[in-house]
Amino acid sequence: MEKINIQFTLFSAFYSPLISAMSGGFLKEEGLEPDWSVSVPGKSAIDALKDGSAHVVQSALSQGFGALARGETMEVSHFAQINEMDGFFLTAREADPDFTWKKLEGAEVVLFGGGQPLVMFKYACHKAGIDFDKIKAINVGGAAAMDKAFRDGQGQYVQQQGPFPQQLEADRVGHIVAQVGKQIGACGFSSLAATKTWLETDMAAAFMRAYRKTRDYMNDTPAADIAKAEKPYFPDIDEAALANCIATYQKLGCWPRHPEITESAYEATMDIFAYNGLLKDRYPYGRICSLPPA
Repeated sequence: MEKINIQFTLFSAFYSPLISAMSGGFLKEEGLEPDWSVSVPGKSAIDALKDGSAHVVQSALSQGFGALARGETMEVSHFAQINEMDGFFLTAREADPDFTWKKLEGAEVVLFGGGQPLVMFKYACHKAGIDFDKIKAINVGGAAAMDKAFRDGQGQYVQQQGPFPQQLEADRVGHIVAQVGKQIGACGFSSLAATKTWLETDMAAAFMRAYRKTRDYMNDTPAADIAKAEKPYFPDIDEAALANCIATYQKLGCWPRHPEITESAYEATMDIFAYNGLLKDRYPYGRICSLPPA
């Protein structure tokens, strides 16, 4: 077995196509023994590619936007998609079958303070026809701090990736009222990145064979079975909540079978960042993305 080092920028069930490559045994079938980690606060997973401590990382196309805007040479390539849609949920304190986004105006919402989660959320508000500036944003830090804040009584709503909203429901702390991805539609949300040199190796080809099988597995396998295999990666989440989350993502369609980052998804992401005033220029697909290894 050859060791492959994988690093996540964020770790949640939203990234199940990469998690299940490990939990479903697909990497081992290709002779790869995965060793995974999550990047420490203040350090990008891309740094792990550059210093050689990771072979593959979970990233986002926007990493390339920022690097090119700073005049940097792209040392890495985004070669496959993980999610082709935003995977955040809005959870309210009370069940609200008649929820509309208009209810967020004037409400206290625990939100990510920056980065792609906030960029996407602002665009979703735009698509929903509401004024983001009328939301009383509560920024307390990262995902764990946000979950704790809502559980401790802060905010009328909270923005989270699965499976944390599903666990809030299981604990009777909140009720999911909306999915951000449904407002935005398909886009290049999260990606797999690696150095261009590594992408030419036999290990990269083996990884990609495993990952293609995983994409099919995510579409063909009952959510309960995927959750059972992934459960060791989520010790604090009820297996039923995890299965509920995975089933929701399957239905949302954020994990299509094809691993390629499509040009239409790439362009949609540039549109979203341009709306937020965060795109210095429109960069050709090939400056940031490449097709997966053969």
